[in-house]
Amino acid sequence: MPWIEATLRGERVLARANEDGSFVTDRGRVEIRYRPTDRRAYRASAQNLEVADGARVLDDAACSEAPTATGPTTSRGSMAPGAWAAYTDGACSGNPGPAGCGVVLVGPDGKFHEGLEYLGQATNNVAELTGILRALEWVPASARSIVVHTDSQYAIGVLQKGWKAKANQELVQRTKRVVQARSARLVYVPGHQGVPLNERADELAREAVQARQSRIAQV
Repeated sequence: MPWIEATLRGERVLARANEDGSFVTDRGRVEIRYRPTDRRAYRASAQNLEVADGARVLDDAACSEAPTATGPTTSRGSMAPGAWAAYTDGACSGNPGPAGCGVVLVGPDGKFHEGLEYLGQATNNVAELTGILRALEWVPASARSIVVHTDSQYAIGVLQKGWKAKANQELVQRTKRVVQARSARLVYVPGHQGVPLNERADELAREAVQARQSRIAQV
């Protein structure tokens, strides 16, 4: 099955394609590689992909074969048995503006649970904090430990590093209490750098904004 040169939010990627150059989709998602030599395969939303200008269709051998990277498999090795992983992100159309957050939860059994929430008019920082708060609220009370992955240095700073919050003080304090009560650990992941579940959380946050909808993660 060939590949075609495409762009994902402005970044050049290779995407699975049919012989006619159209994307091969599976439940609205397309297998992509960020580099031909990348051993990890990712899934991107088809609506976020565009065929690149002057794109070439390459044969299957253009990319190394590899199992699909799901995200938690790359980090779960350092997590305690029974731990839950959460990937959260916030989105804002304008700052402030229509805002939303997206959450991907991964249970100890490897199963995925997704949720999103439309927040109305808010700032990006509010969206990031709310995403973390919702993740911790949606993870079952029986969870032995929780590791939350976020691309918000601000959220990690005000929640775990003792930064003084000049705004959003009530939300910061509420979220901090839940972080402490759940014995959660926040881990920074770079945004838009190919971390699959961070990318998925971003998609969910943008969906919340665009559709003006909320959906609780069913765990």
